[in-house]
Amino acid sequence: MAEMGRMLMILGIALVVIGGIVMLLGRTSLPLGRLPGDILYKGKNTTFYFPLASSILISIVLSALLFLIGRLKR
Repeated sequence: MAEMGRMLMILGIALVVIGGIVMLLGRTSLPLGRLPGDILYKGKNTTFYFPLASSILISIVLSALLFLIGRLKR
């Protein structure tokens, strides 16, 4: 049980850190979420938003970052 508690605490701390980073990035002028590949459909009574290009960009950046961290740990 102690291992599970430790894992939940680490996960909570990671979520707080990620949330803080997202809040700080929201204050910058980065066009994340408004890239020319993000899908936005506004109907009469509905709005559909799918950040396709932003998701791909974040995935590439995180993959490269985790690859570099893995290389440094060897």
